[in-house]
Amino acid sequence: MTKIMDNGKVLSQDELSKDIYSIWIKTDIAKTTKPGQFVNVYTKDPSKLLPRPISICEVDKDSIRLVYRVTGENTGTKEFSNLKTGDDIKVLGSLGNGFPTDSKSTILIGGGIGIPPMLETAKQLDGEKIIVLGLRDSNTFLANELESYGKVYIASEDGSIGAKGNVLDAIRENKLSAERILACGPTPMLRAIKKYAAENNIECFLSLEEKMACGIGACLACTCKSSDTDSHSKVKNKRVCTEGPVFNASEVEL
Repeated sequence: MTKIMDNGKVLSQDELSKDIYSIWIKTDIAKTTKPGQFVNVYTKDPSKLLPRPISICEVDKDSIRLVYRVTGENTGTKEFSNLKTGDDIKVLGSLGNGFPTDSKSTILIGGGIGIPPMLETAKQLDGEKIIVLGLRDSNTFLANELESYGKVYIASEDGSIGAKGNVLDAIRENKLSAERILACGPTPMLRAIKKYAAENNIECFLSLEEKMACGIGACLACTCKSSDTDSHSKVKNKRVCTEGPVFNASEVEL
């Protein structure tokens, strides 16, 4: 798989909601990107040696869109949020494996900052699409854009919007069904979705969230437990950055 280290150019940046930013970057990486992949984004702070892995939200002919959360004041994501149109930004990609997009009826599930990669996935996915978003409260982002590609259902922890509870509560409340589930979000959500899919005999692919160091499979910092032996490490582990971040749910243990 071709990886490009590129000095991209910021085309635009907007704050979608509190601490959630959307940035468009002009880069040749756009030519090789598949839904569900991610990029490594590098800071200009010499004290921060490691890049920040960020999922790709959307792709245009010569640019990619990243939607990310600022996680603190002295962080790489805070630095990224201050970038302006015309600024340079170093990126490596596209990294990892993406979601399948062949023609099957599909429920796309995004939880929190796992929502962004579902936008490009929904755009490129053939077949009937249902989209379910899991949020803490009514502070939504990307829901309006996702509505262009399928019916959107929302679950919020506080019940301020959509179904009260989690994404599975929204699925059960609205009696949603499909041949396949594609999901990205926090591990507890993915664990519950894997169990639900197995119980209902639904094909399921999960995009795992893990802390990464190199992002290219060399350091083994982002390994997860797998059901079979990995050809690289010779144990029952898989590298989320390389074999993932998208896995068939049957391949991984959560």
